[in-house]
Amino acid sequence: MTLTIATPPVISGVGVNRLTADDDLFLKLHSLYGNALVNQLAWRFDEPLDPELLTRFHARLAEGFLARRVQPVRVPFARPYWLPATASLPLVRESVPVAGDETLDWYFAQSRVDFDPTTGQVWRLSAAPTTAGGTLVSLVTSHVASDGGAVLFAVGDALARLDERPDFAGGSGQLVGTEPRNPLSANLVDAGRQLRAVAKGIRAAIAARGVVEPERNLRPELPQLPLPNRWSPADLVVQLDLADWNATATQHSGTTNGLLIALGAGVLGRSGRVGDNADIRVDIPHSMRTPGDPRANATTGLPISVTYRAGEHIDLAAVRSAVKRAATAYRDPATTPALQHLQPLQMVLPRFVLRHFARTAKAPECLCTNLGETASGVADFAGHHASAVLMRPVVCTNDTDMFRRVEVGVNLSFSTDGHTVTLAVTGADPDRFPSRTALREMLSAEFESWGLTPSFW
Repeated sequence: MTLTIATPPVISGVGVNRLTADDDLFLKLHSLYGNALVNQLAWRFDEPLDPELLTRFHARLAEGFLARRVQPVRVPFARPYWLPATASLPLVRESVPVAGDETLDWYFAQSRVDFDPTTGQVWRLSAAPTTAGGTLVSLVTSHVASDGGAVLFAVGDALARLDERPDFAGGSGQLVGTEPRNPLSANLVDAGRQLRAVAKGIRAAIAARGVVEPERNLRPELPQLPLPNRWSPADLVVQLDLADWNATATQHSGTTNGLLIALGAGVLGRSGRVGDNADIRVDIPHSMRTPGDPRANATTGLPISVTYRAGEHIDLAAVRSAVKRAATAYRDPATTPALQHLQPLQMVLPRFVLRHFARTAKAPECLCTNLGETASGVADFAGHHASAVLMRPVVCTNDTDMFRRVEVGVNLSFSTDGHTVTLAVTGADPDRFPSRTALREMLSAEFESWGLTPSFW
């Protein structure tokens, strides 16, 4: 289950590109919570990068797949659509060198940005020198306008076209979308299609009403630590040898993906968030993106149940079987949970109804994203090869009580360049992962139990 995206050799333009149900959901969440969650693609270079190179990279991104804005529509039930952005946030060049032990803090600081989907200001590129003579680069993106696969596709296309003149018509910008020739007529047609999709979804949901998803665990109310009103989730980045990772997975009758899931569930259990013999719900993002896909978000999720037993490894063979069962079930509408069929209905519900649901919505207790071998495709900047590439979701600073209310747990994001595993871990339960130090202690203990030796950034 990976989000690996290959850049298509030929890019053909598209017509009207309507928002998907996921786009719409992220847009509504953005209106309620702002930038609570962003994606980040980050690079470490051991040498300085020419400022002109970064300027060219920024210019290609500004005319590419990420440079999109939401065009609202007034016809009831018709979906908004994507158009080329009218503005982009400027390239940020910092002059103060970043020390090695400040790297994670610098990357996290880049998440403090205000995005605007209505203008297309939905991404920001920034860079800073390091005290060792290298360069840090960060690309932070809004989930409204791009999932991980979309970011990788856009960046790969931009890097491949660094020597070309920026032009929407010449690269991945062709896939953003265009204005319909007759907006009123097109929106009326789309409204009719959406109403039919809603009716079909309701019928399918009724038929699948007996299908259930794995349940999540209630978050224990205690202990509640004395923390400030605003809190930044604990985050870590670790690197391991891919051969060691795979050998450990094989030794325990599992897979690369299974070991990732086991580590996430193990850390959650060590934190005390769940008790002994608890069945942990693990959500696994799965890319549905195809070459030339114009969608901003083209990812679905597969939830599975993983049993945690204190002092024991997660059963990797059981994890592999659970993932296979979930993947098979979600291919058949009859075995897909009812809520998945109601996505068209979600798109037409008024905002005040969604605001009510948002107050009671819960975040994943354990989210494990396997991005596969993505790093190698975006590591080269005109002959400069990054010593490390990181891709991760960033859970931004927010009200401490909000994290408790939505019951965020632990997020893991795996990527590799074919030799080294880069694993980003975020502990977003303020009372179980109050600090980076606390998260590191639990993560180190979990790695040690598997016989793995990580290198922490």
